[in-house]
Amino acid sequence: MSLDYTLQIISVISGVFPVLAILYNYGQYNMVLKIASAYFLISFLVDVGLWLAQKSGTKNDMPVIHLFLGISLAFFTIIYYHLFFKTVLKKIVLALAAVATIILLYDALRIWEIPSASNTALSIFLIILSLIYFYQLLSRQEFIYIEKQGWFWINAGVLFYSSVNIFFFMLYAQLPKGIQKDFYVIHSSANIIANLLYSTGLLCKPQKTA
Repeated sequence: MSLDYTLQIISVISGVFPVLAILYNYGQYNMVLKIASAYFLISFLVDVGLWLAQKSGTKNDMPVIHLFLGISLAFFTIIYYHLFFKTVLKKIVLALAAVATIILLYDALRIWEIPSASNTALSIFLIILSLIYFYQLLSRQEFIYIEKQGWFWINAGVLFYSSVNIFFFMLYAQLPKGIQKDFYVIHSSANIIANLLYSTGLLCKPQKTA
C-alpha cells in the first residue's frame, strides 16, 4: 500500500475524532460550538462519501466538492461572525464572505472541474479570519488561559489546514499526476493534524469565552 493511499485512509478515519469529541462533550457547548459541531459532522460524512465513491469507481465527484466548499463558506461565515466582538470585524467577515461567494459561484460554472479557485478563495478567507481571531484572543485585557479555550485549538486547526494546503489547492490541477500524489501526502497529513486540533478544542471544558 502506497504512502499517499495510507495517509488518505488515515485522513478519512481521523474525522472520527472530532465526532467522538462532540458526542462526549456536546451538552456543554454554546450555540457557536454546536454550529461548528454540525459542520465537523458534515465534513466527516463528505470525506467518507468521497472515499467510498472513489472506491466504487466514480470518475468525477467534483460537483460534491463544489457543494461542500459552499457549505464550508456558509458555516465559517456564521461561526466567525459570532466569534468576533467588534462590529467592524463582523462587517469584515461579511465583506470577505461576499467576495468568496462570487468566486465560488463563478468557479461552479465549471462544476465538473477541480475547484482550484474556490479552494484558494476559501483558504484565504479562513487564513485572514483565523489570524484576526488570534489577535482578538491574545489582545484581551483580562488574563485567560488560552490553552484551555476550545476555540484556540479549533482556530489553530483552521489556520494550519488552510495555510498548509493553499498552494496545494492553487497548483494541484496544473501538476503532473506523478507529483500530485506527493502533494496529496501533504494534504492528508495536514487534515490529520487539523482533526486532532479540532478534537482537542471540542474536548475543552467551557471557559470564559473569547
